[in-house]
Amino acid sequence: MKQSLILLHGLFGGLSNWEGVAAHFGSRYDIHIPRLPIYDDHKEDNLEYLVNYLDTYITQENLENVTLIGNSLGGHVAILFTHRHPEKVAKLILTGSSGLYENTNMGSFPKRSSYAYIRERVANIFYDPATATDTLVDEVFSTTTDIRKCFRIVKTAKSANRNYVAALLPEIHTPTLLIWGENDKVTPPDVAQEFHHYLPNSTLVMLPACGHAPMMEKPAAFNAILEPFLAE
Repeated sequence: MKQSLILLHGLFGGLSNWEGVAAHFGSRYDIHIPRLPIYDDHKEDNLEYLVNYLDTYITQENLENVTLIGNSLGGHVAILFTHRHPEKVAKLILTGSSGLYENTNMGSFPKRSSYAYIRERVANIFYDPATATDTLVDEVFSTTTDIRKCFRIVKTAKSANRNYVAALLPEIHTPTLLIWGENDKVTPPDVAQEFHHYLPNSTLVMLPACGHAPMMEKPAAFNAILEPFLAE
């Protein structure tokens, strides 16, 4: 039976964020890229809702001993789930994860409706602004100009800020790999060091000339770091 990898995107992320990982590992692993229900209407705490969604997804798919790979908000969800259900998670990979500190400021609403401003903000996620393709900018712009989606994003960002995980991390003994961009402006390198400090069974690898989404900006390097960890 193939080992199951669950790839969890961030707040403004999409399933396409994981194309490089899925293409590289797809023939050898059972890969799942669920769309996190960030825009659902509900009365629960948003992070709690996403963790419960992940639990339901794993149960419905009959998955065991999964490997969770989370970027940004997806990493935050993976941390909370692993802490709550350590018996269900074999390995944990975090890249640009929220949970300790994250700069999610997208500016005021008039700015959010400016395409040029959104392009600038999306480019800021990466070390190389060219990584912010027109398709990616269009995706984020369509989200920020949708009032209902924007409301859910703001609520989720606030929930993430409330769900500070420092006290939980020392209790997570799951083998953990941290892959971080040295030029991450959203969750800066000192955040990676803090995760490494608190997580008792963690390895930290920093990628030079790389921003907040290493699996998108440096897919070959990201996969090369991930390869031996998955094979252990």
